Amino acid sequence: MNHRLQSFYKESIVPQLKEQLGYSNFHAIPKLEKIVVHRGIGATNQNQRLIDASLNELANLTAQKGVVTNSKKSIATFKLRKNMPVGIAITLCRLINLALPRIRDFNGLNNKSFDGRGSFSMGLSECLMFPEMSYENIESGSSGLQITIVTTAKTDNEAFALLKAFQMPFRD
Repeated sequence: MNHRLQSFYKESIVPQLKEQLGYSNFHAIPKLEKIVVHRGIGATNQNQRLIDASLNELANLTAQKGVVTNSKKSIATFKLRKNMPVGIAITLCRLINLALPRIRDFNGLNNKSFDGRGSFSMGLSECLMFPEMSYENIESGSSGLQITIVTTAKTDNEAFALLKAFQMPFRD
């Protein structure tokens, strides 16, 4: 967590969650671990230029450099060999207050997208909804991405309370 979010967490979110969830121990209160933005590039694994273009798109969107993830095993039906590039991942903590509110025609996040263990995931069909991206800048074939927010919460209700306290815009 960067300094601004960390001080906001300690000063306002911890007392709010302590009262709301009934915790007596400070260390039991759920925390935001990381936010991971990732994109699968399965169809582009034959072309290094498309992988680089996808890396540049996500770097423009997140202002951080991405990491290419490779396959762990070979799957003949998908023409996939071990250690071929299959995705791109970027870890960041600026999504909540900067990126989501600027999405064009954003109606809020679905509050049913928790995994049962305190993590929240959402998928975006294209990056064009972010104002930083324009149609001319997209060179890779896929423009969608997945975003996963990992917390230390043990239940979905705790994670929902934490993300709501961080002012995540959920649908009503």
